[in-house]
Amino acid sequence: MQEVPVKLYMDKLLKDCRNVARPLALLSGSTKEKALRAMADRVAADEKTILDANEKDVDAVGKSYERDAIKDRMKAAVTRVRMTADDIKKIAERLRVIADLPDPVGAVTSRWERPDGLQVSRVRVPIGVIGVISEMSPLVTVESLALCLKSGNLCVFRGAPEWSFTHKAIVTGLCEAAEQNGIPAGAWILIERSEKDVAVELIRSGKSLDAIIPRGGAGLRKAVIEQAKMPVLCHDGGLTHLYVDADTDIPMAQNMVINSKVQLAGAANALDTLLVQQFIGRQFLPPLINRLLDEFKVEIRGCPKTIALMGQMAMSGHTSIIPATETDWRTQFQGPVLAVKMVENIDEALAHIVEHGPCLTAVIATTRYESAMRFTREVDASAVFVNASSRLNAGDSYGLGADIGLSGSRLHAKGPIGLEQLTCEKYVAFGSGQLRLPHPVPEAYFDAIMLKRP
Repeated sequence: MQEVPVKLYMDKLLKDCRNVARPLALLSGSTKEKALRAMADRVAADEKTILDANEKDVDAVGKSYERDAIKDRMKAAVTRVRMTADDIKKIAERLRVIADLPDPVGAVTSRWERPDGLQVSRVRVPIGVIGVISEMSPLVTVESLALCLKSGNLCVFRGAPEWSFTHKAIVTGLCEAAEQNGIPAGAWILIERSEKDVAVELIRSGKSLDAIIPRGGAGLRKAVIEQAKMPVLCHDGGLTHLYVDADTDIPMAQNMVINSKVQLAGAANALDTLLVQQFIGRQFLPPLINRLLDEFKVEIRGCPKTIALMGQMAMSGHTSIIPATETDWRTQFQGPVLAVKMVENIDEALAHIVEHGPCLTAVIATTRYESAMRFTREVDASAVFVNASSRLNAGDSYGLGADIGLSGSRLHAKGPIGLEQLTCEKYVAFGSGQLRLPHPVPEAYFDAIMLKRP
């Protein structure tokens, strides 16, 4: 049987999404909370079904590599796709965390009274229909659907094809649990077809979607930003810099570097460029670089000063560092690679960050108050940390619960895109007959009652 062309398939899928979005935006907070808890229970109950479906995905990935001579690649791909009972528990727990979060829809963010007595408020409302294109695990899938539901948005989700059976098993159970607990049918749309053209068509569906969120690597982000016909809500393509001041607690700063780079090297907020004031370079860098090379297998790309410094050390048995190119200072690595540069002072560090922006996360390690305050004031980033790991630039670290990604955009919101950032604000005003002056009818009230009626 011949498949429906991609454009027709997507048009049919998105045809009624705006009609569904309206009742979804009007759901009460208690209904959404109850549904999310039921969805968590359903995921836990469907553990065997989900793991059986995941085995089909694992088998499919394994077969796709059968003729590949590089067995390590096949093993890494299979490991990435395989899920365990612990992963199912994490998904259920994430749903319960989102259920516990305050409902942002309808929240009054500010209120004031005008001299004429007009009562003005700003109120949070859902954005509408949000597309999500993900290359990440089923945890991200469920998190995206749940955050959009809690914030009153309809989510159109296109996941990574390698988890197609797993996604279908999870989402089927979630749909049943949600509908049984007061959520309208079609509260989210899971795109099941795996062709790349489907993702391209979604990116171009500006009439159906109000915003789109890419969750994946640099290639996906680039494609979405270049082709999207609607606002890109979550653009985490900036770099992460960490500057080590001469006045610093060296062991603390070294731990911050390791955590920022190694804790999850593929994360958007993992460290890309380390800037070290050269006054403490000899004391700070050699033990840190040797540990990164040997213990954590991080590839180091150093500036000429760093290369010269490390060349003077006893390097027998150590992997050598690589000279950095200009491209390295502009690359968000999202992997086990770190660029290292020695700078003369904070002025040079700040100039480097400005020149090689945009900056997603910036960190300074210092014990000097003036340096810390200057850094936080002058660096333009979604988050600036003093003496803390860049990996803390996330919704859960701020007490916001889960987030759908990070944004370094100058528009809408910077930092973690959580429930509040998945809403926008509208004005609501209460009056008692106030008019815009000058009114075209003098003696407004007395003349108005004498106006001719039809």
